[in-house]
Amino acid sequence: QVQLVESGGGLVQAGDSLRLSCAASGRTFSTHAMGWFRQAPGKEREFVATITWTLGITYYTDSVKDRFTISRDRTKNTVYLQMNSLAPEDTAVYYCAYCAATARVVDLANGSNYGAWGQGTQVTVSS
Repeated sequence: QVQLVESGGGLVQAGDSLRLSCAASGRTFSTHAMGWFRQAPGKEREFVATITWTLGITYYTDSVKDRFTISRDRTKNTVYLQMNSLAPEDTAVYYCAYCAATARVVDLANGSNYGAWGQGTQVTVSS
């Protein structure tokens, strides 16, 4: 079992920055990738970004590509999401997810490839 704990969410104004963290614990020895997803009120969960654990290959959804940066600290089993130039449309609950199964980077945009999820952290961006 893998447990994920997110932190770093909050209420900010448009144009501000936030950094989310997600610490993994438990049976993390076979980590293939970790990712971030988000779900806005009344909308389906959507992919934000992912990073492969060994090589650090990243993949983003187009709407955040030039504003968000995903990174990982393998010594701490932690993944980060640096979010800059936040906009009201970024308002959502952000979830960290863990993938142990080998998958192509583009396939990591599909939430079904992740076997563990965090509880979520709220990000609210006011205009």
